[in-house]
Amino acid sequence: MSRKHIDILKMFSLRGPSIWAYRPLLEVWVDIGDLEDYPSNLLPGFNDRLVAWLPSLVEHRCSVGERGGFLQRLRDGTWPAHILEHVTLELQTLAGFPGGLGRARETPVRGVYKVVVRAWYEPLTREAVVAARDLVMAAIEDRPYDVATTVERLRDIADGLRLGPSTEAIVNAADDRDIPMIRLSDEHNLVQLGYGAAQRRIWTAETDQTSAIAEGIASNKELTRRVLSRCGVPVPEGQEVDSVHEAWDVAQAIGLPVVVKPTDANHGRGVFTNLTTQKEVETAYAVAVDEGSGVVVERFIPGEEHRLLVVGDRLVAAARGEAVTVVGDGKHTIQELIELQVNSDPRRGSDESQPLNVVRLDSAARLEISRQGYTADSVPEACKRVLIQRNGNVSIDVTERVHSSTRDIVVLAARAVGLDIAGIDLVATDISLPLSGQGGAIVEVNAGPGLLMHLKPSEGTPQPVGEAIIEHLFPGEANGQIPLVGVTGSQGKTTVARILTHLLRLQGQAIGLACSDGLVFDRRLVDAGDCANWASARRILLNPAVQTAVIENSAHAILSEGLAYERCRVGVVTGIDPDETLPDFYIGEPDQLFRVYRTQVDVVQGQGVAVLNADDAAVIEMASLCDGSVVLFGLMAGSEAIVAHRAAGGRAVVAKDGWVLMLDGAEQSVLTELAMVPVTEAGANEPLVRSILAAVAAAWSLGVPTEVLRTGIQTYGHSLSEGMVQSTAAAPSSISL
Repeated sequence: MSRKHIDILKMFSLRGPSIWAYRPLLEVWVDIGDLEDYPSNLLPGFNDRLVAWLPSLVEHRCSVGERGGFLQRLRDGTWPAHILEHVTLELQTLAGFPGGLGRARETPVRGVYKVVVRAWYEPLTREAVVAARDLVMAAIEDRPYDVATTVERLRDIADGLRLGPSTEAIVNAADDRDIPMIRLSDEHNLVQLGYGAAQRRIWTAETDQTSAIAEGIASNKELTRRVLSRCGVPVPEGQEVDSVHEAWDVAQAIGLPVVVKPTDANHGRGVFTNLTTQKEVETAYAVAVDEGSGVVVERFIPGEEHRLLVVGDRLVAAARGEAVTVVGDGKHTIQELIELQVNSDPRRGSDESQPLNVVRLDSAARLEISRQGYTADSVPEACKRVLIQRNGNVSIDVTERVHSSTRDIVVLAARAVGLDIAGIDLVATDISLPLSGQGGAIVEVNAGPGLLMHLKPSEGTPQPVGEAIIEHLFPGEANGQIPLVGVTGSQGKTTVARILTHLLRLQGQAIGLACSDGLVFDRRLVDAGDCANWASARRILLNPAVQTAVIENSAHAILSEGLAYERCRVGVVTGIDPDETLPDFYIGEPDQLFRVYRTQVDVVQGQGVAVLNADDAAVIEMASLCDGSVVLFGLMAGSEAIVAHRAAGGRAVVAKDGWVLMLDGAEQSVLTELAMVPVTEAGANEPLVRSILAAVAAAWSLGVPTEVLRTGIQTYGHSLSEGMVQSTAAAPSSISL
């Protein structure tokens, strides 16, 4: 009986670097059954149906390497697993996440394939894979399929998962600097940048340096005004009021026109400007008092509204607003004109991806049009311009026009309030002139300001505000990295990780260790189980107390989860057992196992080190794959690999005639006698000798001094006062190799 089907057998979320790529992926195992005998050119009408549903597949270059390449493969004949890969990627593209790696590879089992696709967000990719399978099967079986509904559902999932535009701009800037990112909450824009003790955190445009006291000041408009005034920052005269009668009294004392606004509202809610009569003040007070915990009356500053973004000690962006108006046509009401002439602008919307807000006839807008003799249902005569809203539409870039003195003033304002990132609302007639000569003033200071108006201005040049925030958090060459050592191989990796942790502890560092023997923070065992996995390693990287990380990576973890980190300072490969197989992952050949373990070398930083077993020919082949330098270790000091490596100026740690030697090009230094290293049984236990050599090589690569290395390996497994073996020989100055 023919079984033309596509069954999804397994899905592995490879959240970090893997045998396929550096970026997160979803590896999907599928069984295509008898479709193995039916490539696309043997399925009547299939190609036409598929392309009709997804015409944008023409953009897929595939292995042909040019636009339309995948369609050519369809015509020539390709298999459903490969088609599933491309349809999944295209559905993700239509959901708002374009591009990304895709692969489809056969396994030794007939009809079973591994399909790999870029996973921007794992829940989205899982849904896209299932949808792609259903779509492909519908095309094969000539059944209807609702592509539009599927894409809309995927977009909804994507919208619920993706970072907001402000956070995304900061994260992208971090990525450009190779600063790692960990999202701390799927529901919020809380993100960790960097690892361990070098990490920083952001929440939209707030950082771990954003003071709660400063936020409290900024949220109270009257308090902010007083703080700024005391520092010599120009602000409008004003006063907090407790009643409608006091509001009118203060307005008269200050001098009309005035502004009435809540003390702690935001986004312009309840803000009434240019009020000139008692009725207007009283109307504004009634609304403002319900929007916040108090009401402020202050002098109205004529001019245009501006939003200036201060990051650290400098102004990085400025945008100008424009009033919202409609023009009558003698046919439509003001409410209808707003929809036709204003809200129809594609730049306006209710979500964070659009730089301008939808305009509503709120109480402030209704007051504005009533002063012109209109209501929402009025029909203005043809060509009559009606003012709807004075503020809230700041999106015209004017960064280069800001006067130097104004730049200094807004930086002072942010500093006075105490914010490291601040959105300064300023009113001025001409931003290119000093404020003093035009009566301009700062009217608000905002914590956690939105960045979209600077990233996607309605007019003018987008500003690199994400880059400015990253430079503020990670000045100079800082990249959020801590010394991180990854250890892998067929055997000995747990022992190497434990010895290395001991050596590093002797320098007084707080070490995070995740290995098969458990999870350790500094000297505290947090989990006694097998912690050589992605989740345990991630806990190390999240811990702000960890100064150096040592992480064991098994082949199983690399294949099923990927590495927990993007790059490492040192990558250790202890060796490859040619008889090792991983049948659960269809890994049965030495070259397949090589690809698994080389993942550790692939992620070594350019300034990092790969520590490789010189006694293992397969491991030595990885040296050329390393972006950084290489340190070898082994029991055969005179081997061809070590001799050639030293001749090229390389370093190695070897055992020779009962001694541990550190070789640096032509230079040689004696570290210790193996008789002084109890765990090696005076050198008789070769596996432990290799582990000692590998750990010393890794610690040496991290700059640990020779004296500490010597003490460390002599005391590993023992206290400093017990169990010491006394050497009977003086250390030679050199040993013949």
